[in-house]
Amino acid sequence: MAALLYFFLIVLFIDFVRLVNIGFHFLPNKNSDNYLIIKHISLGLAIILVVVMLVYGKWNAAHPKLTRLDLSVSKYAGAIKELNIVMVSDIHLGSLFGKEKVQNMVNKVNQLKPDVIILAGDILDEAQNPILRENIGAPLKLLNASLGVFAVTGNHEYIGGINRAVRYIESLNIKLLRDTTLFINNSFYLAGREDKDISRFTHNNRKSLEEILKGTDHHYPLILIDHQPFNLNQAVENDVDLQLSGHTHNGQFWPFNLITKRVYEVSYGYKLKGNTHVYVSSGYGTWGPPFRIGSVPEFVQIKLKFI
Repeated sequence: MAALLYFFLIVLFIDFVRLVNIGFHFLPNKNSDNYLIIKHISLGLAIILVVVMLVYGKWNAAHPKLTRLDLSVSKYAGAIKELNIVMVSDIHLGSLFGKEKVQNMVNKVNQLKPDVIILAGDILDEAQNPILRENIGAPLKLLNASLGVFAVTGNHEYIGGINRAVRYIESLNIKLLRDTTLFINNSFYLAGREDKDISRFTHNNRKSLEEILKGTDHHYPLILIDHQPFNLNQAVENDVDLQLSGHTHNGQFWPFNLITKRVYEVSYGYKLKGNTHVYVSSGYGTWGPPFRIGSVPEFVQIKLKFI
């Protein structure tokens, strides 16, 4: 799939060059030996370019980086002065992301000694049978955070079958927040939304953010997990201090990152919107081909200070 994408783009570029040549006649005559040589050179260069990109993309996908952020919220959080959050999104457990990779990820996360671990959706890929049969997610049970490990559903949990996905994720000692809010350690609120695509795969709609946050005391910090980063204004209007999302993969393949930038207000990275900190992760794993070209995989450590 990845190779076809880039060969297709190269063919489009070559056709564009040939189209321009109709007006400017800078290429040799089609019947000349030079034209045949150019065709052979173009073919060779195309193959070399795609192979190099795939080798790089495979290596890049296998080496997630750690992204660190230092943020502050002007709210009281009880005895907690600073919260060490580690966020991982879009793992896509499956036949291409096996137990060894999961264990490596768990080791990296635990080394950061997080207070809270957040899995921001698409923990599982849509093909759930190999995940369940081989218990690929088993190492996730070893995730260790003093205040807990929390997650929300992503669209791929719904694509593969939400009921099986929920049962499996919860069996790994992960607390799923499904349109619910928790008051943690009498210090801050953590809210998690059902994935936006719930209505596509079930007869239900997710609750509004106002319903989810009803009864919360806005004097305390409020962290929201929402897999798909749509409608960021809702977080601002509901006094959310930090929203964490994923889903976009930052395109995963160039030039799709140019498209995601058009679709989402924040397709990757950090933005302060009003008084709300927003971070959209490029994700840890991959969907489809295990390559990343033009997008770097990551896991995120956020030191959130309370003033």
